[in-house]
Amino acid sequence: MFLLVGLGNPGNEYVDTRHNVGFMALDNIVERHNFSSYNKKYDAFVATGNIAGEKVIAVKPQTFMNKSGISIAKFVNFYKIPLQNVIVIYDELDLSTGKVRVKLGGGNGGHNGLKSIDSNIGKEYIKVRVGISHPGDKDKVSGYVLSKFNTDERIIIDSVNEQIATHIELLIQKNQNEFMNKISLNTNID
Repeated sequence: MFLLVGLGNPGNEYVDTRHNVGFMALDNIVERHNFSSYNKKYDAFVATGNIAGEKVIAVKPQTFMNKSGISIAKFVNFYKIPLQNVIVIYDELDLSTGKVRVKLGGGNGGHNGLKSIDSNIGKEYIKVRVGISHPGDKDKVSGYVLSKFNTDERIIIDSVNEQIATHIELLIQKNQNEFMNKISLNTNID
C-alpha cells in the first residue's frame, strides 16, 4: 500500500497558489487514475485507487502546511505504511518553475510542511519537489508562495502536473530516475 500526499493549505483563498502545487498535482493524479471521490478522514481529504497494481491512498491534509505531519502520521500509523511507500509532492522555491526532482529521504530545505512531516513520521519518505522559482529576496517569500501563478507559469505547472499524473506509476514501481526523465523529456524543462 502507498500513501500519496499533496501538500497545500485548505481554504478558497489558497486555491491555485504556489504553495498549493502539491494539492494541484494530487488532484490530477486522482482524476487521471479514476480514484474514488474525496472524503474527509484524519484531518484530510482522502481518495483511494490503484496505480501499477498497488492500492494507493491519496491525501490532502487540511491542517495547514506547518501541521501537515499530524494528519499524515495518522494514515501511516493506522495503515502501517512503510515510510519508503510514502510519496509527498510539494512546492520548491529553489527549483525553477516546473522543474521536478525526486529524492528518498534527505533534509527539508526549510519547508514548513516537510518539517512537520519529518517530526511526525521521520525523513525516509519519497519527496517530489515541484519548482515554483524564488522571488529573489527572502523577505518576499511568504507573500510569494501564497500568491497565484501568472498565466505563463500556470501553463507550465499544468503541463508538469499532467506529466506527474501520467508517469506516477514509475514512482510506485520505485523507478525514480525514469520518472524524472519522462517528465523532463515531455515538458522540456531542465
